[in-house]
Amino acid sequence: MWLLKAAIFFTLFAFALNNQQAVAVYFFFGTLWTAPLVLVVLAAFSCGLALGVLMMMPRWWRKRKMSRMHPVINTTVADNAVSSSAPADTLNSVPRHGL
Repeated sequence: MWLLKAAIFFTLFAFALNNQQAVAVYFFFGTLWTAPLVLVVLAAFSCGLALGVLMMMPRWWRKRKMSRMHPVINTTVADNAVSSSAPADTLNSVPRHGL
């Protein structure tokens, strides 16, 4: 596992070293931002990640609220195998994952 993490780190590090050229990013109303290419890529990735998390927050909150209203019953794999003869809608009505 450490070898995989080291390979990913060195790949990203080499990417950063190879992309140090200055680029200009033009915003609205004539605003200009000049930065190394690797920082522009990192900023775009970070903005996308933050936007994705913000868009998922209402769904996470809704699921968390529903899981508090309907507590999850601890079951084992054997219990699930025995109860598999029940209708599919009753098996999937209670969320089995916790948030």
